[in-house]
Amino acid sequence: MSNPDQIRPWLFRTYAGHSTAKASNALYRENLAKGQTGLSVAFDLPTQTGYDSDHALARGEVGKVGVPINHIGDMRALFRDIPLEQMNTSMTINATAPWLLALYIATAEEQGADVSQLKGTVQNDIIKEYLSRGTYVCPPEPSLRMLTDVAAYTRTHLPKWNPTNVCSYHLQEAGATPEEELAFALATAIAVLDDLRKKTPAEHFPQMVGRISFFVNAGIRFVTEMCKMRAFVELWDEITRERYGITEEKYRRFRYGVQVNSLGLTEQQPENNVYRILLEMLAVTLSKNARARAVQLPAWNEALGLPRPFDQQWSLRMQQILAYETDLLEFDDLFDENPAVTRKVEALKDGARAELAQIEDMGGAIAAIEYMKARLVESNARRLAKIETGETTVVGVNRWTETADSPLTTGDRAIMEADAGAEEDQIARLNAFRESRDTNAVSNALAALRAAAQSGENIMPASIACAKAGVTTGEWGDVVRAVFGQYRAPTGVRKTPSNQTEGLEDIRLAVDVASQNLGRRMKLLVGKPGLDGHSNGAEQIATRARDCGMDISYEGIRLTPEEIVAAAKRENPHVVGLSILSGSHVPLIEELLERMHVAGLGHIPIIAGGIIPAEDATRLINKGVARIYTPKDFELNRIMHDIVTLVDPARAAAE
Repeated sequence: MSNPDQIRPWLFRTYAGHSTAKASNALYRENLAKGQTGLSVAFDLPTQTGYDSDHALARGEVGKVGVPINHIGDMRALFRDIPLEQMNTSMTINATAPWLLALYIATAEEQGADVSQLKGTVQNDIIKEYLSRGTYVCPPEPSLRMLTDVAAYTRTHLPKWNPTNVCSYHLQEAGATPEEELAFALATAIAVLDDLRKKTPAEHFPQMVGRISFFVNAGIRFVTEMCKMRAFVELWDEITRERYGITEEKYRRFRYGVQVNSLGLTEQQPENNVYRILLEMLAVTLSKNARARAVQLPAWNEALGLPRPFDQQWSLRMQQILAYETDLLEFDDLFDENPAVTRKVEALKDGARAELAQIEDMGGAIAAIEYMKARLVESNARRLAKIETGETTVVGVNRWTETADSPLTTGDRAIMEADAGAEEDQIARLNAFRESRDTNAVSNALAALRAAAQSGENIMPASIACAKAGVTTGEWGDVVRAVFGQYRAPTGVRKTPSNQTEGLEDIRLAVDVASQNLGRRMKLLVGKPGLDGHSNGAEQIATRARDCGMDISYEGIRLTPEEIVAAAKRENPHVVGLSILSGSHVPLIEELLERMHVAGLGHIPIIAGGIIPAEDATRLINKGVARIYTPKDFELNRIMHDIVTLVDPARAAAE
């Protein structure tokens, strides 16, 4: 039995934020009243990528996947009546982490808080953005510099703050195997610490190693996932001891928070997701020696759309029942000296060490970004292929698909609708804020920020001064883009088809016949309009289409509808495929359809994929979209057949 001070549970969090700062503040206070013990802030995509809400790229994205924060007024509203000195706040922010932390510090100071007592985390892991999530702004080297600037600043001014949360969560969402998730996350941490060591006095470096935290994923194979967490603990101890010479055990501890897997949540029979989430939570709580410090759970209906407050409460109650009703916290580690667990942990460590050695040989994580991205795309392709063939069973998806109607999804909408007027309201308040501020103070603060970026000074003091002066997110972003440049990450999609033939023979033949009928090789243009950086679906469609013999044009993420139309003019495709997972599908696709028509390209079929509710799908079909695909459409070969049918009149007539 453990002693009483070991029975304290992990932090209970729910990842939340939407529409406006005011609406999100009300949600946070409601969740805290229900027993949540920490905040986890979701920011919208313009905020994450350094744009104001009225920027062209922000259209349709404002308040969709998180809260829009344009300036200190928004941050004040977000945390109104929430004393930040008493709160433990996690902010999922990366490329603009210096800016959002600056706004947070400035807001806390306005509340009268002792900044040195602030507790929380900025994710501040830019490398995984290039690999999996896509909310990067600048190239890798200056981005790493800003990341470690934040860490160095917190050492002096926010000693209780976790300055970076190395995030393997999105690596698994992008298809990483457990070994790849271990290796790529640890390689990122090594890159951070190698750079941070140059900015930290030697006597303080061990404490900074101790402030590095991780944010991980736990999938449905929960025994393997539990072993993965034990491997993380042991490998981190090994790296900090052998590479960095850290002797104090407390600075070698692997500290992590978790959100369990969203990749495996299904649109089909979504009620089954409750069981999936529970099992995945066990992976990060059962083993005391590898237990999470904070757990946030997705809601059962995230594959359908935006969860409602009740859905988030349901996931919170799951944590509370495990922590307070069961006897889990009363025992020492349940798996020590278990031979099966030990064998699996050692196998995972060996696989991760081999990957780490490969990355080290390439010059470290920054130099190996293209290699790691390609590995993720290939691993994800293998994962999806196993589901398609039935080698991997997903209940309700490829086995036991018959179902009674669920009372959870009948009647009223099973998801929360985003406030249709939130974007217009946010832009109006942004313009009013700009009118009310001291323009000279803003100009001076931006000039100081530019000078700091150019000189190599720590970016944080100038960013905090900008926050207090009334600089906006887009203005801060414009400065760092101007000084450091913008970046386009590798797509990870092969230039040539793979050698895979199993299951593709019929489609390859159909593509060849269609190409003969068309007079040239059948071509698919894949585009991702807007700021959604989750490119997994687009990559897998492009990869499978290439393997089926199609000519592919895919230039990666973050394109305006205007740019996609220009690409369609240039590339002359037979089909345009769009992927949007942020909820901005209606305005962006409708704009693209109009631009295609004006450009004389209205004859080219448009297909679209994403988390698209049924009524939105009907609206888009009525506007002229040829096909809509959602997470339930896991059979990529069927999608390939659909594409061939759309462009080959002879095949369409035959079917």
